[in-house]
Amino acid sequence: MAEVRPAAAADRPRVEEIVQAAYAPWAEIIGTRPIPMDDDYAALIGAGHVFVTGPGPDGLIVLIPEDGVLLVDNVAVDPALHGTGVGKRLLAFAEARARGLGLPRLRLITNERMTSNIARYERLGYRETGREVLKGRNVVHMAKPLA
Repeated sequence: MAEVRPAAAADRPRVEEIVQAAYAPWAEIIGTRPIPMDDDYAALIGAGHVFVTGPGPDGLIVLIPEDGVLLVDNVAVDPALHGTGVGKRLLAFAEARARGLGLPRLRLITNERMTSNIARYERLGYRETGREVLKGRNVVHMAKPLA
C-alpha cells in the first residue's frame, strides 16, 4: 500500500471526488449533507491539513493541530476500497503525526446517526466525550489519548 503523503494542489479534484462518494450514502441516513462534503479542500490542502494515500489518491485524512490535541477532521476512502485497511492506515498515520507534534491525544466529531462509524472508532480506542448540535447536525465528540 502506498505511503501517506501531504496532498498537493493537483490532488484536489480527486480528494473532492472521494469525499463526495464516501459521504453520499450518509446524506439520506442523517437527513442532510455531511459537513465534510462542503469543506473547502483547496484551502485545507493549501494549509497542509490534507494527507492522502496512493498516487490516485485513494483515501484522505484531514488533520488540524489544536491546543493540546490533533483534530481528525475527516477520513474518507474511495468506496471501492472500503474494508481494505486504507482508513485504518490513515488513522494510524494520525496517531503518529500527533506524537510527532507532541500532542497527547486525537479528537474527532461524527454525526450521531453514523452509528457504524462510532462503533468503528470505539474499537480503535476512541471514547465519546460529549454531544452537541453543530451546523444544524447532532454530533458526537470522541477522543483517543495516546500512550
